[in-house]
Amino acid sequence: MVTLIDDRNKEVAVPDKIERIISLSPAVTEILFELRLGDKVVGVTPFCVRPDGAKKKKKVASYGYANTEWFAQLKPDIILTVTGYQTAVADQLSPLFPTYSFGIPSSLSGVIDLATKVGIVVGEADRGREIERELIEDLKKVKIGKSKEVYFECDLGSPVTFGSLSYITDVLHYMNFKSIYAGMMKEWLYPDFEYVKKRDPEFIIIEPKMFSRREENLIEKLVKERNWDQLSSYKNGKIFLTPGPYDFFAHHGPSLVREVLPWLESIS
Repeated sequence: MVTLIDDRNKEVAVPDKIERIISLSPAVTEILFELRLGDKVVGVTPFCVRPDGAKKKKKVASYGYANTEWFAQLKPDIILTVTGYQTAVADQLSPLFPTYSFGIPSSLSGVIDLATKVGIVVGEADRGREIERELIEDLKKVKIGKSKEVYFECDLGSPVTFGSLSYITDVLHYMNFKSIYAGMMKEWLYPDFEYVKKRDPEFIIIEPKMFSRREENLIEKLVKERNWDQLSSYKNGKIFLTPGPYDFFAHHGPSLVREVLPWLESIS
């Protein structure tokens, strides 16, 4: 057993041999499967949908809630979470089970580094570094277009956007999409739709709520509600919805590099 300090600055006694893992982070779950540890994952959240094998795992918690009776039945050797919105749950579980929290990345490089960090904690450091190398190679394949302004919005129950402390802003910047909120010293904030009109960004990207049914003419509906019909992005057909029913930008696993960056390349 080794004692590590997690990103809550808490001591965690990590077993030398890990056979049963509960992951409460969709990004960490995706990484565990890429580490070839999918068979050792015994519990996840309903939001753990990557890869497909994660959907078959027992759902034991959500972002802010954990059923400790289910955890006790599953007898995890370790529980893996992220900081931020899951800190309260991690603090609840820590007295009962070894619970390690990873910090939410603030940059694209942090997203890539997370694979290495997870690998180290679960005893698969070499494979974690292989994933890191693969993701860096994937970066090299993406073509970066000319600089353009963008407004990005994600529905997390209500519309939110992201400032300079978010990996989403950094991912956009890497692909030369300059967020109109990049100067805000925050991870996330509620957008001002009049400010969006004033800035008149060349592109608008909207990520609907996870699992939501995509309404027909959703873009037209939002444009009408927000009086955005004079925006250049609307007139030029540069308002985009992210693909699929799952979190896209709002997921900081390896698929962010492998799916989001190529998609940004395709629309630019």
